[in-house]
Amino acid sequence: METKSHTAAGHAVVIGGSVAGLLAARALSSSFTHVTVFERDTFPARTVSRRGVPQGRQVHALLTRGAVGLDGLFPGFIDAMTAAGVPSGDGQADFSWFLDGHRMARAVSGLRGFGVSRPQAERMIRDRVRALPNVSLVDDTQVDGLLVDDGRVAGVRIRRHTGAEETVPAELVVDAAGRGSRALSWLRESGYPVPRRTAVRTDVVYVTRHYEQEPGLLDGRLGTTVVPFPGQPRAGVVIRQEAGRVAVLLAGLLGEELPTDDAGMIEFASTLAGQDAADVLRSATPVDEAVKMRYPESTLHHFDELDHHLGGFLVVGDALCSFNPIYGQGMTVAVMEAELLESLLQEGDRQDLAPRFFKAAATLLADPWALATGGDLRFPEVEGERGPQDDEINGYLDRFRASAAIDPVLGTAFLRVANMMAPVTSLLSPDLVERTQRPRAQ
Repeated sequence: METKSHTAAGHAVVIGGSVAGLLAARALSSSFTHVTVFERDTFPARTVSRRGVPQGRQVHALLTRGAVGLDGLFPGFIDAMTAAGVPSGDGQADFSWFLDGHRMARAVSGLRGFGVSRPQAERMIRDRVRALPNVSLVDDTQVDGLLVDDGRVAGVRIRRHTGAEETVPAELVVDAAGRGSRALSWLRESGYPVPRRTAVRTDVVYVTRHYEQEPGLLDGRLGTTVVPFPGQPRAGVVIRQEAGRVAVLLAGLLGEELPTDDAGMIEFASTLAGQDAADVLRSATPVDEAVKMRYPESTLHHFDELDHHLGGFLVVGDALCSFNPIYGQGMTVAVMEAELLESLLQEGDRQDLAPRFFKAAATLLADPWALATGGDLRFPEVEGERGPQDDEINGYLDRFRASAAIDPVLGTAFLRVANMMAPVTSLLSPDLVERTQRPRAQ
């Protein structure tokens, strides 16, 4: 698409220096004279989990679409991951998948997966954003509110770690403060409407622990994923990561309390369809303690439905939409939102950026939201809105998952959707429907 020529001008502020905020800063850097990212936490000097990202020690997934997008935003990013020791492999040939208890048939899918930890991914992104000449990363600084003038944002009020308070003018403010965002409160205080909120409560509890990568673990594969399903609301992920580590994640839906002791984790992992997690837990040497997290619900804020927006104020990342972490979509969606923001700034007037962004973001989020909540709403215990055709579609997808155990074409199609390289509707193509109807007996 040919874009309109434009000149960089003005100051933009990003609230939050995690992945979504850093990527938003990268997107803004080509359209604003200067971009400032304010982060209330302290950026670490080393590649370690930080206090402001409590989920940082949990297993994260960089989907194929996310890796491709990062390589576009930061040319050479994929090669840099490899140089940093991040393991990678084909998502179907080098990774084991268990769907509804059925092991997916292995094949070469052409979808490259990466065993990158959250601290490593965030550090690599942060280093590249910090290197941009017109971007400033300011940590230990809390944004306490918005400055509003004549229907538009005019800047932010900040508080330094010393307690000193200041005002910072800006033509655009992007809230990337995650699930702790105060955007809705600020809008109410300024007399603006707040969006409707959709929530799907799954009460996920998950535990991650890291182990030394020893010879023979995973038989050379990148990892394995066991997906939860009705009747078995348990999940597991094992993945090789940089620095010679293997990460094991165990998860339970519907509020099941997970153990963090060795014996309890082994017992839990032994109930999963795949035994990779149990094997690692039994034989490998741990390098840290198990860390537990809770994720009550997925949430989506419908800013696109508002008929009146605060000009120059955007919300991205988990502050806009947060997903059940089992599906590993967060970083990839943040990449796609950054691509969208950069494109909209280059294509049109900033004056109407908010309605244009929120409308386009709603379209962008529709597929990952449907993928995550569709999986969650299979569980009858999960509250949420279900459509009249859900039973028919779920029945088809049950057959699809079972058939993927013997038909690798179905497995590849599933993984293309899971990696956001194809829309959810692609699973309903006539060819795939016909494949699910073939006899499964060997």
